Amino acid sequence: MSYRKTLKLLCGVAGGSAVLVLAVGAAAEYRGNLGEPPGEAAGRWARFGVLRAAQPAWTPASHTPAPTGHAWDFNWDKRDPHTMTNGKKSNTPATEDPSSEQDTSKPKATRNILLIRHSQYNLSGTIDKERILTPLGREQADFTGKRLAALGLKYDVLVHSSMARATETANIISKHLAGPGVELVSCDLLREGAPIEPVPPVTHWKPDAVQYHEDGARIEAAFRRYIHRADPKQKEDSYEIIVCHANVIRYFVCRALQFPPEGWLRMGLNNGSITWLTIRPSGRVALRTLGDSGFMPPDKLTRT
Repeated sequence: MSYRKTLKLLCGVAGGSAVLVLAVGAAAEYRGNLGEPPGEAAGRWARFGVLRAAQPAWTPASHTPAPTGHAWDFNWDKRDPHTMTNGKKSNTPATEDPSSEQDTSKPKATRNILLIRHSQYNLSGTIDKERILTPLGREQADFTGKRLAALGLKYDVLVHSSMARATETANIISKHLAGPGVELVSCDLLREGAPIEPVPPVTHWKPDAVQYHEDGARIEAAFRRYIHRADPKQKEDSYEIIVCHANVIRYFVCRALQFPPEGWLRMGLNNGSITWLTIRPSGRVALRTLGDSGFMPPDKLTRT
C-alpha cells in the first residue's frame, strides 16, 4: 500500500485533526519499516511538526468557555421590589412585620409574551396603507391564529403595531381566539424601524444616523412599556400577544435576555412566526421559542 493511500485510509477511518497527526506518524513509520532509510523517514515526519504543535495539551480548563463576567441584572426593568422599597419611609407600624410592606409589593404572577411577526405583505406598495397582506400572507396569519388557539391558553390582550401589515395580521389572528373577545390594542411605538446599528454591519441595509436615533428611542420605549415583570396586583399568570415586526422582536429578545442589543440582526424570523418570552416574578427571563413557524407547511414559509 502506498504512503498516500495509507494516510488517506487512516484519516478517513478515524477523522479529526488530532488523529491526523497519529496517522501521518504511523504512515511514516510504516514506510521506514519497509526499507526506507531511518534518516529519510525521520525527516519526512519532522515536516509535520506544525501539525503536532497545533494540538494543545488537553486540560479541562482549556476546553471550558470562560464566563463573560457580566452578572444578571435582576432590576433590569426597574421593578425589583427590593429597590422599590429600600430608601423609602415605611408606614408600617412598629408592631407589624417590617417585611409585610415588601411582600405586598412583590410580584407573584408570570407574564408570557408571545411576539408574532406580521405575515407576508405587498412589497411594491409605496405607502403604508398599500403594504397590505398578500393572499399567502393571509394564509400565514390564519395558520398562526390556529396555532395560538391550539395552545389552549387564555389570552388577556392582543397588542399590534399600527402599520397596515401588522394590523391586518392581528385581525385575522383574533378571529381564532376563544373567550369573551380578546381586546385589540393598536400602538404606534411598535412600528417597524431601525433599533440600533447592528454589529457586525451589513452592506445591503444602511439607515442613516438620524433614523437610528429616532427609531431607536421609540423601540426602546416600546420595550419598556411591554417587556417587564408583572405588577404586584396581578394575581394570575398572563398570556399576551404582540403582533409587530422582525426588527422590533429581535431587539426585544436581545434586551430581555440581556444580550448585546447590537446583535439583533444575527437572528432571522419567518413571517407569522411565534417568539415566546416568559418573565418570572423574580425578574428572570426565559426564551421558550424563537421564530417558531413549524406549524406551517414548508411551501407557506417566507421571510420578507
